[in-house]
Amino acid sequence: MAQGYHAAAMDDIAERAGVSKPVLYQHFPGKLDLYLALLDQHCEALLAGVRTALASTTDNKLRVAATMDAYFAYVEDEGGAFRLVFESDLTNEPAVRERVDRVSLQCAEAISDVIAGDTGLSKDESMLLAVGLGGVSQVVARYWLSSESAIPREQAVRLLTSLAWRGIAGFPLHGADAGDEEH
Repeated sequence: MAQGYHAAAMDDIAERAGVSKPVLYQHFPGKLDLYLALLDQHCEALLAGVRTALASTTDNKLRVAATMDAYFAYVEDEGGAFRLVFESDLTNEPAVRERVDRVSLQCAEAISDVIAGDTGLSKDESMLLAVGLGGVSQVVARYWLSSESAIPREQAVRLLTSLAWRGIAGFPLHGADAGDEEH
């Protein structure tokens, strides 16, 4: 389905998967069911990458960098899974839109939990900042890949991290051990 949902035929999908068309239909009643199963799998991969990045360190500057890199790694993956999630020709299909919105929300919620825990901001304030950070990461990573930028991934992540860090670092840590940690 790399060429898009509408251009993909079940015969082609079965051939590429190395199975017969009847076998494919045993597992997926139709092309949309197959598409949604793939979409679920790829949405989970993005969410897992963001959660892993957030859990990778307690140093918040490094955490921001790791999270930004998770988005870049996701779009750079050779399989092009991000296209299935963010550039689908089925965005008006309610089941597709719901899944894409859900993974964006779940990523933002994971980021928001860290922001709220570290800053003491309200749930709504933390979520607003998290949606911004996730959205910037996703849009910039997709632009970086599609523009075939001469900027290496590591440098692109550093630049975006610098931009994001200068903003999020303005929210001071709270709590008894706030003075012991990096922002």
